[in-house]
Amino acid sequence: MDMIFDRKLPIPMETKEMYPLSPALAAIVRERATQLRYIIAGQSHKLLLIIGPCSADNEDSVLEYIRRLRNVQDRVQDRIFIVPRIYTNKPRTTGDGYMGMLHQPDPDEKPDLFKGIVAIRELHMRVLSETGFSCADEMLYPENHKYLDDVLAYVTVGARSVEDQQHRLTASGVGIPVGMKNPTGGSIDVLLNSITAAQHPHSFIYRGWQAHSPGNPYAHAILRGYVDKHGRMVPNYHYENLLQLSEAYAERCLSNPAVIVDTNHANSGKQFLEQIRIAREVMESRKASGDIRTLVKGLMIESYLEDGAQDVGGGRFGKSITDPCLGWEKTERLIYELAEMV
Repeated sequence: MDMIFDRKLPIPMETKEMYPLSPALAAIVRERATQLRYIIAGQSHKLLLIIGPCSADNEDSVLEYIRRLRNVQDRVQDRIFIVPRIYTNKPRTTGDGYMGMLHQPDPDEKPDLFKGIVAIRELHMRVLSETGFSCADEMLYPENHKYLDDVLAYVTVGARSVEDQQHRLTASGVGIPVGMKNPTGGSIDVLLNSITAAQHPHSFIYRGWQAHSPGNPYAHAILRGYVDKHGRMVPNYHYENLLQLSEAYAERCLSNPAVIVDTNHANSGKQFLEQIRIAREVMESRKASGDIRTLVKGLMIESYLEDGAQDVGGGRFGKSITDPCLGWEKTERLIYELAEMV
């Protein structure tokens, strides 16, 4: 075997003992999880807004961004439920580029996964204690979910992972809402297969244990666009796409039919400013159709302190080093506009 083992990493239980969650913070996590379940199940009609940087690359800038979100949330809390994105693992299409805080807590230094495990737990806990937000993260590595499972509000399974069996099985046992993105090729059947698997109980191997899960009735769809066989990005957030998904859900008889529309990625053609127009269009589709209003629970938006993106080491505070994001001023205006459209 050519694999070189550098060091043994702490197991999740050891990490949680080093950085324990207080009873008061645990109560906040439980309460927010309950509110999220109400939204996905249709018992609450608030708009779910999963919003924040493409990647959580710097603790100070992420905290500054989320403190601003806290002020906005307090003003729109009767209509919008905000879950900040703290994405600490980044999938890379070719394996190149910044892979997130888990790998590189300092993007300018070489990977250090021990420091990364500590850094991502500290960041999520600091946001929770200072702002009252439990947040969203991507389940890039299913076996790593246990490092954060007591602090998260929401989990995403990405477009490159949604066909993977271990992601589906783990999603069936996480106990909080899980958004399953459509695969990069766009198949709705594959997407609904992943949701079906996540909603069912399973027995499987997890972190060296025989485990079983009860099934997750709050697993649901995220539409993020796709790439066709010619390499062209194709959106799937339009009125007709949402109706098609509503009909497909009905045929499957799945629990709690729900979708979040990702306004960036292939839906925007990676043109980050398009997110504003796309969010408005989705809200208009909700107004035009009762079926769509029932199905579409919210939006996912990539947003940071500054517009656009920069290279690693660019030095601009709060500017993405992965996908381009909406800056704060545009984000704030958009959230208030969305609140008026709910």
